[in-house]
Amino acid sequence: MKYISILFFVLFSFTGCGKNEEPIAEMAVSAIKLAAKNESAPSSDVQAEPASPQIPQKIIKEASLRFETNDLEETFKQIQTAIVTNKATIENDSEGKDYNNIYRNLTIRVPSENFDAFINSVSKGVSYFERKDISAQNVTERYIDLTTRLNNKRKLEARYLEILQKATKISEILEIEKQISAIREEIEAKEGQLKYLESRVSESTVTIEFYKTIAQKEGVKTSYGSKIWTALQSGFYSLSEFLISIISLWPFIILFCVFAYFIRKRFKRKKL
Repeated sequence: MKYISILFFVLFSFTGCGKNEEPIAEMAVSAIKLAAKNESAPSSDVQAEPASPQIPQKIIKEASLRFETNDLEETFKQIQTAIVTNKATIENDSEGKDYNNIYRNLTIRVPSENFDAFINSVSKGVSYFERKDISAQNVTERYIDLTTRLNNKRKLEARYLEILQKATKISEILEIEKQISAIREEIEAKEGQLKYLESRVSESTVTIEFYKTIAQKEGVKTSYGSKIWTALQSGFYSLSEFLISIISLWPFIILFCVFAYFIRKRFKRKKL
């Protein structure tokens, strides 16, 4: 604030003096640069300001559920009903099958005010959860910090624009425009962070995994004859691979045989 006061004092004191326009602009740019440095790092005055009581608490809610069901389709219909009732949306839907169960995974975005009601609707009929993780992260302080920094950058940009209108030298204009461009990038970055934070606060993320265990009678039974035939096939393929690997080494086998022949012949001569 000290540098801003100096800036405006200089501007208003020397507005009418045509001969001093260049020094005025240079002093203005210098003062703005100093102010920009102070804006970049949060000052002790800004940190000391208490959070505004008018800002509601910003809470990010998330949940992760996993449970077993006897009927995948009926469970999915129940979840769909909860989605429609609570104005939620399915963000991702995947299903598959592994060794002993069929499963389905859902990622759902729920309005934060309907989060608890949605969880209660999905939980109806579930005997027990293998996993039920619910978290609530308070990001109010981060939200206030981002908002404060964003407002400060906007004010700083406005001051640079005022100085730009009064600048006369090309070098001054280019320098001020460079500073404005850098501030604009910071403003856009903080606006993106703020929008992302507001999105996560306004809509909660719920991941649901439900599955059905495949009964033994539903599985495919393999007879002993089939197992023996499979074992014979596996052995035949292994033997084939072994023979192929030996054939691929034929140059080395020939060299080894030639080398062994000469060694043996030499030993025979020594014995004689």
